[in-house]
Amino acid sequence: MLFPVRRPRAHAFALSLLLSAALTACGGSDDPAPTPPPPAPEPTPSSLTLEKIGGYSTGQFEVSAAEIPAFDAASQRLFVVNAQLGAVDVLNLADPANPVKIGTLDATAVLVGAEINSVAVFNGTVAVAIQAPVKTDPGRMALYRASDLSLISSVTIGAQPDMITFTPDGSSVLVANEGEPSDDYQTDPEGSVSVIDVRNLAAPVVRSASFTAFNAQAATLRASGVRIYGPGATVAQDLEPEYIAISADSRTAWVTLQENNALAKVDIATAVVTDILPLGLKNYGVAGNELDVSDRDNAINIRTWAGVVGMYLPDSMASYSAGGQTYLVTANEGDARAWGEDNPDYLGTQNPSLGFIEELRVSALVRAAGWQVVPPQLRSLAGGTPLAGALLDPTVFGYCGAAAGSPGTCSAAGELGRLNISWVQGYKTDAMGAPLRYTSAGVEDANGDRLMYDRLHSYGARSFSIWDANGALVWDSGAAIEQFLNSADCRLGSNRSIPCATYFNSGHNEGNALDSRSDAKGPEPEGLALGKIGDKTFAFIGLERMGGVLVYDITNPAAPTRVDYLNTRDEWVTDPPSLATVGDLGPEGLVFIPAAQSPNGRPLLVVGNEVSGTTAILQINLAF
Repeated sequence: MLFPVRRPRAHAFALSLLLSAALTACGGSDDPAPTPPPPAPEPTPSSLTLEKIGGYSTGQFEVSAAEIPAFDAASQRLFVVNAQLGAVDVLNLADPANPVKIGTLDATAVLVGAEINSVAVFNGTVAVAIQAPVKTDPGRMALYRASDLSLISSVTIGAQPDMITFTPDGSSVLVANEGEPSDDYQTDPEGSVSVIDVRNLAAPVVRSASFTAFNAQAATLRASGVRIYGPGATVAQDLEPEYIAISADSRTAWVTLQENNALAKVDIATAVVTDILPLGLKNYGVAGNELDVSDRDNAINIRTWAGVVGMYLPDSMASYSAGGQTYLVTANEGDARAWGEDNPDYLGTQNPSLGFIEELRVSALVRAAGWQVVPPQLRSLAGGTPLAGALLDPTVFGYCGAAAGSPGTCSAAGELGRLNISWVQGYKTDAMGAPLRYTSAGVEDANGDRLMYDRLHSYGARSFSIWDANGALVWDSGAAIEQFLNSADCRLGSNRSIPCATYFNSGHNEGNALDSRSDAKGPEPEGLALGKIGDKTFAFIGLERMGGVLVYDITNPAAPTRVDYLNTRDEWVTDPPSLATVGDLGPEGLVFIPAAQSPNGRPLLVVGNEVSGTTAILQINLAF
């Protein structure tokens, strides 16, 4: 007798599961697939410190051989602008302690004789900004594959493309086309912002956000504080876009107009400049805004100076969100227009068609005996007979000895004399804005040959600032950077063993140079990057001249706090510095790599150092 074979219950249950799975795969079940759990939130650190764990050296000193870095997480490749080569060095960052050069992006295949100014990366695509051999000619934007460095496409954009970035959603590339003039200032292309749709990488579509609509508003813009002063330039020619920050929703861009001390606001969808936002002036006459103004007083002398103001003139900028609002962070480097300075005939023969220089030392501007060698545009500023000199208003500068017809000790090296300022503004004017003329005795006289300055405009603000979306100042670091560099808390070197005050405000290409940059722009904050770790946002600020990276917690835009400072320069005496032993000099560009994208699972900061030609890999060590 045969009996039916009975399957064990476990086998029957397994068969049932397989049948159910098969039916589900074929659409036999309406039950939704289980939703994977959300990723665990990143822990929020209580603090952090920077540690250099690796680096790459080009072996090229003071030729801008390492400037702007960008990172591609998928290929673990780092792209670093090498201005000395006019190209981009490609580094394998799989081992952050030992970056290895594996290739180069050469722009000459796109535009013969061209060079690359900036680089950005988004999801495996590399975008570069290419300057034409003649910088006043139109430039190019090119796209490459990060994985194999192959060229995808390129398009023509504005003159002298200076900075490039992707929108957060990756749909567009924006380029700040600076449009600087030729050295003789006779050719001055318009500044612009290229808004490039890159959803089809093979066929990018270019639109230009132009400033021509503001040409008729020159007087209004000047009255609001926008610096428009290039000889013979329209507003569009005078505005020089430098750096771009973009809102998290990819709808709005803000652009630093560095020489103009302003920001431009751009609607990305329409590629239209909607506003120009003046940044105002920093008053160095009030407590909290002190600075050191002399490189010849053999002392660190950080104090207030009535009548002296700082023009923010920001270089780099980044945006972040806090409390549902967008904020802008700027590194207030400062920059002067100096064209034709290498042509001896510009100053020698006083030929204004050969250049334009706006920067003078206070001692050269207000010599009691009158000017010696100054730009020809200054001599002819007030029209009529040429000017012979300038005076300081004694009601403002009496504290350093200024009197009618004499600068007193204000022009001495130990006072204001060494400070670099701009002569194009700060003199007394009539109701129409025309310069008033004075006699050498300080008496107002329409036939006089002197100007009277009641305010001296210096370059940069020696700080970093936080602004709201409409350009209103929320917070500024004031005198905090210079004061920190002069404090016992500040230490230099890879082992943090050298007192910063020993080399306060030193230059990045000099040896034992205490105080050498105090007459110019001090420590010179230039590059910055923002990084969000957990619920906190940190700002990493590169000090171009003094060197090193400052870290601030900017989670609360109204009350940032300093967290760390790392300056890996170990040798501070040899002049010029020894490339083999000195460390990293002249931080230019910075990029933050979050832990989720980092090759070693730790957040990193990459710094391109233009003077030492080195790329530094800094690990961000978190404390909880």
